[in-house]
Amino acid sequence: MAFDPASLKYDAHGLIPAIAQDYATGEVLMMAWMNAESLARTLAGGNVTYWSRSRQAFWAKGETSGHVQRLVELRVDCDRDCLLLKVTQEGPACHTNRRSCFYTLVENGVERITADPMC
Repeated sequence: MAFDPASLKYDAHGLIPAIAQDYATGEVLMMAWMNAESLARTLAGGNVTYWSRSRQAFWAKGETSGHVQRLVELRVDCDRDCLLLKVTQEGPACHTNRRSCFYTLVENGVERITADPMC
């Protein structure tokens, strides 16, 4: 069966959450938003492109930082309202220069930083 991006369930703003996961290790790197056009750009070129809600513009991951994400595998969840992007990541995925955006551990009601910036 051919993949039909129109079959996805986008929110009222035309967006769908996209979770980026390291293809080799399974580490969750980040979560961002995509729209139909950013998904089409990603599928066409292989470099992951998101939609920036704050800038209201396309955001090709790594275009300014050099920390490019290349799509290896795309998965759609059972409700078709969330994407899982298995990627290869060059450098840190987080804008704080950490490997993952999920570096804050909450344990027993206390937050703890679990990773230092890479750069």
